[in-house]
Amino acid sequence: MALLVMIFRKMIKNKWLELSLLMGLVLIVAMVSSMPIYTDAILQRMLIKDLEQKQITSNIYSGGYTAAVTFSDIIKGVTPTERINRLDRAMNQAKNAGFQLPVHEFVIERYTPMFKLLPTDVTKIDPDVKRFANIVGLSGLEDNIRLVDGRLPAKEQPVDGVYEALIVANAQIKLKMVLNDEMEFVDEKQLKEKIQIKPVGVIDKKDYDSLYWSNKNMNFYQQSFLIPFDVFERDITQGVKAPLRTSSWYFALDYSKMKVDNIADYMATNDYIKGHLNANATTNLTKAEALTTLKGYDERDQKLRLLLWSMNVPVLIMLAFYLYMVANLITDRQKTEIAVLRSRGASRIQIMTSFFIEGVILSIIALAIGPYIGLILTKALGASNGFLEFVQRSAMEVTLNRDAYIYSLYALGIGLLMIMIPAFLATKATIVGHKQQLARKTRLSFLHRYYLDIALIAISIYGLRTFDRRIKDMTAAGLDSSQFSIDPLLFLVPALFMLGCGLFALRVYPLLIRFIYWVGRKWWPPSLYSTLIQVGRSSTQYQFLMVFLVMTLATGFFSASAARTMNQNNHDKILYQNGADIVLKTFWQNDAPPPSGPGGPPAQSASITPKRVQYTEPLYDYALNKLPGVEHYAKVFIKKEAYVSTSNAVFNTQLYGIDTDDFGMTAWFKDGILDHHLNDYLNLIATDASAVLISRSLAAEEGLKPGDPISVGWDMVEPRNFIVYGIIDYFPTFQPNPSTPAEPLPNMVVGHLSTIKTLLAVEPYEYWFKLKPDASRVEFVKAIEEQKIYVTEYRDTIQKINDMKSDPFQLAVNGVMTLGFIISIIISFCGFLLYWILSLQGRILQIGIFRAMGISFRQLIYMLIAEQLLTSGAAILIGCLDGNLASRLFVPFFQLSFDPKTQVPPFQVIFDPKDTTSLFIIVILMLGTGLAILAYLLSRIKIHQAVKLGED
Repeated sequence: MALLVMIFRKMIKNKWLELSLLMGLVLIVAMVSSMPIYTDAILQRMLIKDLEQKQITSNIYSGGYTAAVTFSDIIKGVTPTERINRLDRAMNQAKNAGFQLPVHEFVIERYTPMFKLLPTDVTKIDPDVKRFANIVGLSGLEDNIRLVDGRLPAKEQPVDGVYEALIVANAQIKLKMVLNDEMEFVDEKQLKEKIQIKPVGVIDKKDYDSLYWSNKNMNFYQQSFLIPFDVFERDITQGVKAPLRTSSWYFALDYSKMKVDNIADYMATNDYIKGHLNANATTNLTKAEALTTLKGYDERDQKLRLLLWSMNVPVLIMLAFYLYMVANLITDRQKTEIAVLRSRGASRIQIMTSFFIEGVILSIIALAIGPYIGLILTKALGASNGFLEFVQRSAMEVTLNRDAYIYSLYALGIGLLMIMIPAFLATKATIVGHKQQLARKTRLSFLHRYYLDIALIAISIYGLRTFDRRIKDMTAAGLDSSQFSIDPLLFLVPALFMLGCGLFALRVYPLLIRFIYWVGRKWWPPSLYSTLIQVGRSSTQYQFLMVFLVMTLATGFFSASAARTMNQNNHDKILYQNGADIVLKTFWQNDAPPPSGPGGPPAQSASITPKRVQYTEPLYDYALNKLPGVEHYAKVFIKKEAYVSTSNAVFNTQLYGIDTDDFGMTAWFKDGILDHHLNDYLNLIATDASAVLISRSLAAEEGLKPGDPISVGWDMVEPRNFIVYGIIDYFPTFQPNPSTPAEPLPNMVVGHLSTIKTLLAVEPYEYWFKLKPDASRVEFVKAIEEQKIYVTEYRDTIQKINDMKSDPFQLAVNGVMTLGFIISIIISFCGFLLYWILSLQGRILQIGIFRAMGISFRQLIYMLIAEQLLTSGAAILIGCLDGNLASRLFVPFFQLSFDPKTQVPPFQVIFDPKDTTSLFIIVILMLGTGLAILAYLLSRIKIHQAVKLGED
């Protein structure tokens, strides 16, 4: 108890330092706990969206799960009834506790084999018609049907030896019968006695959107008699009236309630069901609609967690430095006390225990607060749209989970270790050793003593060379686009490089200060003279503060460039691939023969001479001009299977037909990737109807140059002559790179649409739209419907860009970089303020002497500003240079995350002046606020206090 009282007294005495230490622990817990929270939240959002999209694409409910068995085998010692009872118990277990999801519908369906069906009264029904049907039992049928004709079967069955059943409308046609016609099932091998049955009602679905029917068409039952389920269970499943052929269990699960944590339950339940099916029937199947979507989530979860960890490494390093610095300041203020305790017999373990208990108390508080701040950080991650950019986006559903607390405990363990290191080192010192150490201010820090800076630079240079080799290997090999993803090392290695370069600069910086002092030692004014001596002789004590500022600015520069580069290259890629804001394809009337149905005579079709399909151009111009929000639109003809012939050879090519004026005002194209602006090339061919532009690949292949003639055509279209006017590398939507290294380079010809229609053929073209900035896409689509424009394909570029920005990995890059920088600023500001306040308090006597010597308050402020410029200012300059160098060296390797086959326009590193301005404004505000606080504290120091302090 006495130890605890002593610890609490010590903490109250150093309350501001303890609060600073607590803030560091809270931030590191918040940062670390936000990773699993964010991963679960973003994957949760993605999971539901993916399942919804799958349902839209396939038109099948994504929560559907079907298990079915066919009893075609015999298991010795086990009757079919026992097998079905086992399976029913297993399915009920899966429904109640397995999937861990609400169940909208649970449907059991049983079938008998197909039996021969004969009329009881041959005078009423044609006996010569061959009829085969089965008996079906469906649980919950009565609640999900409507009667079209007739009545429902009697509850007590059979009635006078005849079973009453329901049928679908098409069954009357298929089985050539009407309601109330008595029939009998006959099968000498499978039925011990005939089963008499009659249809008493015709049914249809009660609700066509109901999940009960699992997307089944009612014609599925056109050879079935549906009897009440309890009757089927009594007389067939559990009885001996007829053999049971097939049983299925259908679950309509509420996938909107599915959590990422439920995926493991879903997979385990799927395996559980499969195990029971295999044990009870050799012929079985399961159909889990969500399974293919869910399978990749474990891998995505691991990749996202790894990415978040790697991106947070610079900030976590800074937080660790911060904890070490504050803990070091606390132990520095207690070193004399520690040395006295050691001299009086206290063991190192006893002293370390007191510091450990102090750290545990702070850690418990941080564990209680930090995860909730992590929740707030996660919500901010979801609103990120770029570096230091936030937008109004639907809030992510975030919840604290077990992993958040596990990660927090790991982080606190590391934080506690950083707190204990200074205490451990302090317990080694004796009173004499402590006084000697105080006199040796110029001793190297442990970071420089053990050449950590050189080691970090060496590791990062090795990483740099590795990235360079990977880029060369990737461009030489044809890799599938799925093999490209954001590599976590792209964030980790630059962080090590920036830290190493920053530490190396701080190794050299004291030498530079001493050189400046030596050069002007005869001319420096007293204020600057004193400042240069102070900084030059005490460089080690400034280093932790300078490391904070260097890493803050360096990571800020790197993060801004990396985020801007990835966002802009993805943005440009989507715009280039689409060509314009909106792209429409419409239906054209044509004389193409309809596709032959199944069972058609393919042999005869081979003898028919194929002819070119004739199209009728729709007259949509008037309707298109009335669409709201349209700034310009253009007609763009694209023929991918055209060919170009010269005097020597014939080449496959893509043919583009455009109206140069409309196209130039509509299409998106990036400046700077051609020798001249795209519009200059369009103007070049505008005056000659036979003029064309060709791709550089085509020009190089045949040695073509401007002025050369070429012929262009396609299958069943006679080629016509054109003249080459220009050679270009890129054109909207044209992919100049082959899909595999073995394939030849794609070729392209761009000509006039009017010429192509006149000389070659009239075939369907696309409509490209450039919308006004404030245009509403909803109104645009609505107007298309009102104008009766028959659209066969609709591509919305802005929607694709928004989808790209909502990608979890893109959100992580933007959000974590932004939040990492903001936390770095907070830590740097607190460290800056804390250090200088304590430094100022420790130099009260020196300042009092300066004032007594006649140095004015203004000169003291100048000294303080000079000291700030030589420390904080120098750190900011080093950080800017460090971040700029890291960006230029490492950001180009982010093209490892892009498929080089589809990355058009070419990958480009982006430096936006707005980002640099934002960084400087934030840092200047931080330093300005800190200086104002220091100046205020300096103004409150009285000479008599300093003199009294000197007497004491």
